[in-house]
Amino acid sequence: MAGRLDNYRLLGRSGLRVSPLALGTMTFGVQASWGSTEGDAARILDIFIERGGNFIDTANFYAAGASEALLGRLLGERRERMVVSTKYSLTDRPGDPNASGNHRKSMVRTVERSLKRLATDYLDLLYLHMWDFRTPVEEILRAFDDLVRSGKVLYAGLSDLPAWQAARMQAIAEIRGWSPFIALQLSYSLIERTAERDLIPMAREMGMGVLPWSPLGGGILSGKYSGQDLAAESVDKGSRKAINAASGRLSLRNLKIADELKIVAGEMDRSPSQVALAWTLLNCAVTSPVLGVRTPAQLEDNLAALEVSFTAEQAARLDAASRIDLGFPHDLLAGPMQGFIFGDVTVERRD
Repeated sequence: MAGRLDNYRLLGRSGLRVSPLALGTMTFGVQASWGSTEGDAARILDIFIERGGNFIDTANFYAAGASEALLGRLLGERRERMVVSTKYSLTDRPGDPNASGNHRKSMVRTVERSLKRLATDYLDLLYLHMWDFRTPVEEILRAFDDLVRSGKVLYAGLSDLPAWQAARMQAIAEIRGWSPFIALQLSYSLIERTAERDLIPMAREMGMGVLPWSPLGGGILSGKYSGQDLAAESVDKGSRKAINAASGRLSLRNLKIADELKIVAGEMDRSPSQVALAWTLLNCAVTSPVLGVRTPAQLEDNLAALEVSFTAEQAARLDAASRIDLGFPHDLLAGPMQGFIFGDVTVERRD
């Protein structure tokens, strides 16, 4: 494990150096109970940079653009040494059919507005935020390539889309000599491992570094929830707890996983959050989990995840508690069929 925030990693099949933890800024500029105050946001950013962190994640949609604007103000002269990523696709003007989606107008318009809010003349990394099931892939790929050639965007990334579509686009980009995708953001944690079926293997094969968002499962893995929260009849609709309940994260299965996590964390004398974050880094495809902290204290706790070391037995227990069925064709190909495929001969693959 890296051990330090300034032990940088290459992002995907590129030469871009990023810290092994990324600072998510979705809480910046948010006025709800789960948002960061401007003072806390400033301190969070200072701590992250002082420790050597250089990878920062935001989006045009976060706090209706306030996240980007606050980040731009807080970075100031430090912007040049940071790897700043943002996203496009989600609407910032409901009712306007072209103010959202994956198409060229949405992309170009969003980039121009993000550049102004972030007070910069280029974006290090631009993600397609969510797949819209409408826009032709050639239009998306060429628009990304044009922005990279213009110098307004340096690298392209993807987030929240089917694995087959991401692989298809990467292949087309490579064949046509257009800018490739170097990063894939996805939901990945001990309570959400379905990306292991296709998305994560695809990213590794196609040269995209994996950036897990919500590596603490919306806070479920922080250890702050219990079975009593499942029975709660009323809750503030804007609270993180309400969001977790509505999304299905707050469930009996996930609380059982969190309970096993607490036991392992206790053995290590670590917090559950640190161990949950460190677990994502056990996957060799993962480059940099995105931290979703609200306070400086939470950031300090999360950064210590880089110091966590697992015994084989502890890693196996967490795997067993959270394991999912990979389904067809993965279960078939990993089972007795191996003997028919290789004829009882061992063939190793060295990546």
